[in-house]
Amino acid sequence: MSGAGQDWEDQSPERLYVITGGRTGAAHTFSLDLVTLIVAKAAPRPGMQPEHAAIMRLCHSPLSVAELSAYLKLPVSVVTVLLGDLLADGRVVARAPVPPAELPDRSLIEAVIHGLQQL
Repeated sequence: MSGAGQDWEDQSPERLYVITGGRTGAAHTFSLDLVTLIVAKAAPRPGMQPEHAAIMRLCHSPLSVAELSAYLKLPVSVVTVLLGDLLADGRVVARAPVPPAELPDRSLIEAVIHGLQQL
């Protein structure tokens, strides 16, 4: 098969159906959006579904759901189903990114930069 045909096969609806077991949502209700950060609690265990193991390997440091989707070359909807499995098993932790209200004020940062430039 040619490279282009293989790419289509990798993203075929049948393959995505198999990866998720036909599910369109997580079995448990987890609030995941594109910027939710995912961190693995441990290394993947032998016998894990390959996509679950890939997520575990990628998330040794925090990655967003959107980044995982890009790295795995899978739709976000499929990644959220897989993450739901891992969250339910306690294999990964999901945490919200830093809310904008907790970030320093832009004018403070600009004042610090200006002060440093004056040195």
